Amino acid sequence: MILQHIELSDFRNYTNAKVDFETGVTAIIGSNGQGKTNLTEALAYLSTMKSFRGVPTEAMIRTSTHTAFVRAKVRHDDGREISIEAKLTTQGRNQVLVNGTKLPKTRDLLGMVRTTVFSPDDLDLVKGGPHLRRDFMDDSLVAFAVKYDALRLDVDRVVRQRNAVLKQSGGRVNNAVSSMLDLWDEKLVTMGTQLGEARKNLVTQLTPFITHAYEELAQRSCNVVVDYSPTWLETGLETALQQSRSEDLRRLVTTVGPHRDDIELEINGLAARTHASQGEQRTLALALRLALHRFISQSVGEIPILVLDDVLSELDPDRAKALLNHFPVGQVLITTASELPIGAHIGRRVQIRAGTILESL
Repeated sequence: MILQHIELSDFRNYTNAKVDFETGVTAIIGSNGQGKTNLTEALAYLSTMKSFRGVPTEAMIRTSTHTAFVRAKVRHDDGREISIEAKLTTQGRNQVLVNGTKLPKTRDLLGMVRTTVFSPDDLDLVKGGPHLRRDFMDDSLVAFAVKYDALRLDVDRVVRQRNAVLKQSGGRVNNAVSSMLDLWDEKLVTMGTQLGEARKNLVTQLTPFITHAYEELAQRSCNVVVDYSPTWLETGLETALQQSRSEDLRRLVTTVGPHRDDIELEINGLAARTHASQGEQRTLALALRLALHRFISQSVGEIPILVLDDVLSELDPDRAKALLNHFPVGQVLITTASELPIGAHIGRRVQIRAGTILESL
């Protein structure tokens, strides 16, 4: 997949800007705070319909305006060309046009543009809380097959409804409360089990890719373990919910299910979150992204656009060189505040200052 051009209107600090791209590696260069990440955020939005910075829609719209546009043209590996226009607004609902036709739902855009984004915040995948690793796994499922987006949203909806019943009960059980909990339990068992099994299967398939990517970046053999084995998946979610109901009523929240799980990461037998050095943690975070990129490329038969947002500055020279040497085939966009090393094999440079494209060479 190749991004041919992208155009921004009132997106972040861009009033109007357009950038043309080519195959190979493009360096997006500019001082901090000039708009490099904003440009890659716009591209990634077309892929996931959300910001990889974890901000709401209004944060992506230029101050004092109510609407922003992201327009792009991409060419798929089979030769198909798609023009996309995404309208982000604080008034009403966001909209998407594909080849001039309005999509019924913005989520219908998922899968039309594929990106893999590396950012400094990826370190939190290893160091941060379980919800970050759950989100990574579920985002990975959506990148693999769009149907998992609906499943994830359905699980979240059911958990919210069940939690609402628990809160309204005040911890007291009667026939009405029991009936409502039974209803939501049935739905959560069906949907939650599907999500849990999908996560388990994905972890199994991804692990060899993660180990290989980690060893490439670390330049040594390592025993990397990625494990998703929630107890409820073994005993069955129905049984787990029955056993936890008293505790759920006491705490007024659903305490067991896919929304509470973690993905365990280990390096050479030790928990990466608590025992690995920061260099090892960062390498593992990069390996997670690189592994997913390769897995998606192999599984769907199309190479996503690879985006490295100010990542090389966070790495020591050896790891930076190793990452550059193991770029996958395809289009790569790298943002940086300085010139990149020779090993990056830059084909094109785009200079940005204060939301303005100064040159594109």
